[in-house]
Amino acid sequence: MRQGILLYGPPAAGKDTVTDVLTELDARYVRFPRLKIGAGNTKGYRMGTPEHLADLEARGDVIYRNERYGNIYVVDRPGLEQAMQGGRTPIVHLGQMAGVEQVTALFSAQWVRVLMWCSRETTALRSPQRGDTDTSARLAAWDATQADLAAHPQAQWELRVDTDTTAPQEGAKKIDAIVHTTSPRS
Repeated sequence: MRQGILLYGPPAAGKDTVTDVLTELDARYVRFPRLKIGAGNTKGYRMGTPEHLADLEARGDVIYRNERYGNIYVVDRPGLEQAMQGGRTPIVHLGQMAGVEQVTALFSAQWVRVLMWCSRETTALRSPQRGDTDTSARLAAWDATQADLAAHPQAQWELRVDTDTTAPQEGAKKIDAIVHTTSPRS
């Protein structure tokens, strides 16, 4: 069975950093570049157009879309299919529980769900360090993520990684262990 990893958490919780460590641990791990329609940071995204999005929507290939920071972000079926080719395990970053629910419900794979967390204060410190020019918007997203998580007490996670107290290498190794424990290819 195909596998994927969902990293859910607020801005600056360490999703990028842990993803980088995972891709160094095992070449089968790949960052899933969500489709982005808008402006700003292009690193880690596949840039698209409103027409491209409309085409995906018309074909029923949008698994999840959200709007934040004035942009549209999309998890699309063709993108996930491509990311899983050759037995690869895509790592999908999400900041909304609706995204976690949609991806797990609408894309057949064995998903390892990881709650990546850090304090609001840590997001406030890390955001400008990583080059964000809109830290206030990142803090508003942190608040929204906390409220979203509180509204979903039934959410189930294979692992919670608190990046205030857990080094990226340690978190990545824990995720890797879960993937290999549940993996049909182990």
